Amino acid sequence: MRTILQIISWTSCAATLLAPVLFLTGHLSLDQVKVWLVVTTIIWFGVTSLWMGRKQGRLATERE
Repeated sequence: MRTILQIISWTSCAATLLAPVLFLTGHLSLDQVKVWLVVTTIIWFGVTSLWMGRKQGRLATERE
């Protein structure tokens, strides 16, 4: 599960960096970039908080 969360986290981080590049090349409008950045940032913060800073094999939802 941790690996899946990490993949989602890194993918959303890459998408956050890709949006401005697509804007500069003329593939996205400013409004599309704003929506893209908000959505990918929310995904990144939500998913990363579940795995980062935790021991391997433990999720934030698991109790000791």
